[in-house]
Amino acid sequence: MENITKLLNQNSIEIITPGIPQGTIKFALFDFDGTISLIREGWQQIMIPMMVEILLSTPRHENLEEIEQVVRAYVAKTTGKQTIYQMIRLAEEVELRGGTPEDPLAYKQRYHDLLMDRIIHRLDGLREGKIQPDDLMVPGTLNALKQVTQNGVVCFLASGTDEKYVFDEANLLGVDHFFQGIYGAQDNYESFSKRMVIQKIIHENHLNGPELIAFGDGYVEIEDTKTAGGIAIGLATDEANRSGVDEWKRDRLIASGADVIMPDFKPFSQLWDYLMPLD
Repeated sequence: MENITKLLNQNSIEIITPGIPQGTIKFALFDFDGTISLIREGWQQIMIPMMVEILLSTPRHENLEEIEQVVRAYVAKTTGKQTIYQMIRLAEEVELRGGTPEDPLAYKQRYHDLLMDRIIHRLDGLREGKIQPDDLMVPGTLNALKQVTQNGVVCFLASGTDEKYVFDEANLLGVDHFFQGIYGAQDNYESFSKRMVIQKIIHENHLNGPELIAFGDGYVEIEDTKTAGGIAIGLATDEANRSGVDEWKRDRLIASGADVIMPDFKPFSQLWDYLMPLD
């Protein structure tokens, strides 16, 4: 086992939890943005400045540096949840500083409009065939999905992005057909969470914990999977460069309980052989 772990580490696969159960996986849950899709890469560079600007207009705000620290902290803590939760927190922060907050849905719409300005050329490029899907995915994604599904593992997709956009963007990337179910944020936000999806998969299929594996780049899916006794794989992809490890992501994923850290899916075959060895 020690030799196998060394080999995996040489292939950029970092084993955090020794003794991961082997040969047990029947179902897989994939996060979407940052784990499969890079269409929305850079969303933090839209959300954080928007929130900082709003908080700087409140009567009792701190200085710019302190506000940025506050915003970065709570955006990080809510990454992976539905966008509305980040906007609910923004409204709370406005009120704390003596301001009158807008409805969180209004903040969400403002953020979405700003984000669309950043990514519309990516969406149009995919629709028009000017951008290849592989250029807007975490490297190695397609081969990983093929290997998992060809081995009889049933796959689901869950995202904090609104479900209608997840369906559209998964279709544009050509990955929607790999998933038995696709789940995203709902207008009634309390009716959806990744934890609910995980519990639904386990309950409906009578699963034992390590029969479920999850892949994600946010703490939510990692924590929820570990709570359910599943295997959690953290994707610490440097999204902007599509190469190497984002150390901030890596630290967050390890703190959330990830069993394995990968920079992307390129070394996935070695990981799969480790997790699901042939008899």
